[in-house]
Amino acid sequence: MEDRYEPLRCLGKGTFSVARLARDKRTNEFVAIKYIERGERIDEKVQREITNHRSLRHPNIIQFREVLLTQTHLAIVMEYAAGGELFDRICYNGKFSEDEARFFFQQLISGVSYCHSMEICHRDLKLENILLDGSPTPLLKICDFGYSKSGLWHSQPKSAIGTPSYIAPEILSRKEYDGKMADVWACGVTLYVMLIGSYPFADPDDPKDIRSAINRIKNVQYSFPDNVNVSPECKNLLSQIFIAEPSKRMTIADIKKHPWFLKTQPEEWMEAKKSNDENLDSHPCTQSLEEIQHIIEEAKIPAEGDLNVD
Repeated sequence: MEDRYEPLRCLGKGTFSVARLARDKRTNEFVAIKYIERGERIDEKVQREITNHRSLRHPNIIQFREVLLTQTHLAIVMEYAAGGELFDRICYNGKFSEDEARFFFQQLISGVSYCHSMEICHRDLKLENILLDGSPTPLLKICDFGYSKSGLWHSQPKSAIGTPSYIAPEILSRKEYDGKMADVWACGVTLYVMLIGSYPFADPDDPKDIRSAINRIKNVQYSFPDNVNVSPECKNLLSQIFIAEPSKRMTIADIKKHPWFLKTQPEEWMEAKKSNDENLDSHPCTQSLEEIQHIIEEAKIPAEGDLNVD
């Protein structure tokens, strides 16, 4: 693996994984490599993440490159998004203008729509799982398919998966639910945060009170601050997304037809999106599904020796 990729620095650490920036020695491009310890941590969730991510090829989804095996880790090689998390951008720069929010929301919906067309629900859409590339006009990239569910291979999800601030009311009932409609709800939460800079269902008196937030989600209790100007068209869109009954909620197809969503963007933004679309096929995944499955199975064998990848 060291013959192909030169490790550079740590990008972040999760509970069971480490992400590192590396340089592809053949192309001189940067990539992100996610390392997961061999052995019991290579579970169904990891297999689902790899299998589902590999099947997706879209400009607004982080490109899957390949999986490799080291003596100690399973390594997932992906496109590197130099702009970091959308969450950090809002934390550092504050809320977006409505035009900026629409630009990113259009891309988010484009990526989610594609996932759903491939019968894959993300189930953990949030600002931390939405990355930006490093271009002057940053383009959005959905990542982290660890909780994704494929309707082709899996039953409808029944588990209460997701992040509390983004979780849809029907998930809280712990009954069978439609993952696609839960994704729609999470897209609405993401749009609201981009516009307002805070979560729609957080208790204004105690934003960290999760129990209160859950009750507010169940009752679809949210509002727009007086000091933030949001257009009636945008409020209308959110009001049709934030509906407790999934069958009455806007679908992705409905969102794509909404007048607020269809408003045009500045020409330089559209050119950036076009360029991103054209670059999609420059790094096709050459590994077959069978080859990847074999590597995953081999990775289930516990490692021996030093597990450090730093």
